[in-house]
Amino acid sequence: MSTSVAPLEMVDTDRYPLTDPDSRAWRETVGRTRAELAEAGCSVLADFVRPELREVLRAECAALEGDAYTKIERVNAYNTAIDEPLPDGHPGRTILERGNAFVARDRIPASAIIARLYTSPLFRRFVADCFGLPELHELADPLSGLTLNVIAPGRAHPWHFDTNEFTVSMLTQRPGAGGVFEYCPNIRSAADENFAAVRSVLAGDTRLVRRLNLRPGDLQLFKGRFALHRVSTVEGAIARHSAIFAYSERPGVIGSAERTRQLFGRVLPAHLAGRSVRGDELLD
Repeated sequence: MSTSVAPLEMVDTDRYPLTDPDSRAWRETVGRTRAELAEAGCSVLADFVRPELREVLRAECAALEGDAYTKIERVNAYNTAIDEPLPDGHPGRTILERGNAFVARDRIPASAIIARLYTSPLFRRFVADCFGLPELHELADPLSGLTLNVIAPGRAHPWHFDTNEFTVSMLTQRPGAGGVFEYCPNIRSAADENFAAVRSVLAGDTRLVRRLNLRPGDLQLFKGRFALHRVSTVEGAIARHSAIFAYSERPGVIGSAERTRQLFGRVLPAHLAGRSVRGDELLD
């Protein structure tokens, strides 16, 4: 299913004035979002997509589930080699099972709601302003700029940190049960891995864990570079679907061949000559 809805007509612009970036409402929305990001590293813009289009959103993405590349892997929270020797007590020695899958950008129709949002200059400007950045760019990567994350029943996306400092995502299909987004805001910094706290969470300590009750059409802005986070095991018969909008502060960014193959099971010529951007020296 596809829609002929114009790029921003799917957004509830009464609540989120993306078409009027000089308005007081824009400034108030951005200010509130920045405050939440500063406090918790996460902000949810509820009901971002208009109610009458949420079933279209769900159906468009559900139709792509069969294109997801699935690879069940044993990983650690840092996505480093699990056979790498590490000191006793290092949280990287805790082995987890990752069972989520990704639909690559080249499988997502340009007419889909998530594709129209991703390529909208106004949406991109709004997101940049919320993160306090002068501008953002679409990834030049033909596979990972826009993706659909699929977590099938019985699977999970285990505890991990993001490679990028910030993430933009939108739940498009709620699972029957489970599949809860959980995170530990600011558990580490660019200067301190805080291994003791990470090890404690991996061992089951929930004192630092926050949980989000996301709904289809909610837009989530998240600083996942410094927040340990996961999606708990999906239960029931319905998969969890979430669109991931990947942007960069620099133009022309392409993911590494190794990471691309891990996510999508393939690479394209662009990845063999690509470049990735790193802004710190953290482990992952």
